Amino acid sequence: MKKIVVLVSGAGTNLKALIKAIEKNKIKNGEISLVISSNEKASALAIAKEHKIKTLVISRKNFNSKEDYQAELFLKLKEENPNLIVLAGFLQVISKEIVDFFENKIINIHPSLIPSFCGDVYGIKVHEAVLKKGVKLTGATVHFVNEKADDGPIILQKSIKVKETDTPETLQDRVKKKVEWKILPKSVNLFCLDKISIKNNKTFINN
Repeated sequence: MKKIVVLVSGAGTNLKALIKAIEKNKIKNGEISLVISSNEKASALAIAKEHKIKTLVISRKNFNSKEDYQAELFLKLKEENPNLIVLAGFLQVISKEIVDFFENKIINIHPSLIPSFCGDVYGIKVHEAVLKKGVKLTGATVHFVNEKADDGPIILQKSIKVKETDTPETLQDRVKKKVEWKILPKSVNLFCLDKISIKNNKTFINN
């Protein structure tokens, strides 16, 4: 059974999707052993506790420097020793030391079709940029994490149409419900079943 740690900062909607998928056996050979939040007020903590999942808060404001914060996060991750780390709306940058130690064991979900609208934009800003540009399709991407933002090997992507009546908020809501909550659990399941291989910064799904 693969041990999964989920890193969160906010509402925890993707965490909830993962828990639901595990309960419905749509994620096989995987269980969430720990949820780490960068925000002590994150709703995701209540979701985890409701499902009797261990939680831990590591708040950036409690550390004098970014380096001290990352060192504590690294220490706690090594203590838990997960097979997979999932960034589910985690609003802190992961240090190179963490990425290197857990190479090809950290995945992130980004609310756009990478390589579009990524890197320095996140959250609602992504959807604002999509609407400003006037693109016709958007979506989300699950990818492995490397030392560059939104640059690691892509696991899964899914698209939806942008409506003329969309606001950033309605688009964000639809991307979450129609895309993120589907491809993140599916990607985690593929990882837990050892069906993902990586070569030349590209992923291959092994059936």
